[in-house]
Amino acid sequence: MHTGDWPTTVEDALAVQERLRDQVDRTDDLPELPPTVTGLDVAYDDTGVIAAAVVTLETAGLTVVEERTHRARAVFPYEPGLFAFRELPPLLAALEQLDHEPDVLVCDGHGLAHPRRFGLACHLGVLTGLPAFGVGKTRFVGTHTSPAAARGSSEPLVDAGEEVGAVLRTQDGVKPVYVSAGHRIDLAHACRLTLALSPRYRLPETTRRADRLSRVALG
Repeated sequence: MHTGDWPTTVEDALAVQERLRDQVDRTDDLPELPPTVTGLDVAYDDTGVIAAAVVTLETAGLTVVEERTHRARAVFPYEPGLFAFRELPPLLAALEQLDHEPDVLVCDGHGLAHPRRFGLACHLGVLTGLPAFGVGKTRFVGTHTSPAAARGSSEPLVDAGEEVGAVLRTQDGVKPVYVSAGHRIDLAHACRLTLALSPRYRLPETTRRADRLSRVALG
């Protein structure tokens, strides 16, 4: 889980994405319902401080196993498509504090649904070696038709002729979320897990808990 020599320019960051994206493993070796799920999120303030939060839940009951936070100054500018370079250092630091290695990482963001097919979930997966996928609140790339109103309905998210994710309805009649595979999990499995983690609300419990914790940590 080491960031190594962290890029500070857009050019360097793009080069890192190009180099690492070939290491994304699109096969799936994750149990259908892994014992635990670990959600990650960050909160920002106006001074450039980022608070990262990671929350591990039992998959079956969605009870908290452990949670960790880390505050740090942003080391990379605000640049669409390169948010991972702002968010990864504190996220990795928070992950390293966990007592138990996560079974799967659930990111508030995207994986393959990214212009260079290397969003935060892919980057986290490659750096940690752990299965990872993204559940985004908004679309970043691609086009889609609207899924049916019923919970569990989905439509492909397509970018440049490639299916890069799914537009998934997690609750009846509620705005869908954007699911994309990151590393060591396929899209269909990521969608099933997203539904399992969203029994009552639009967003998965992993994201809801991590979002709340990151805001508290930010102060």
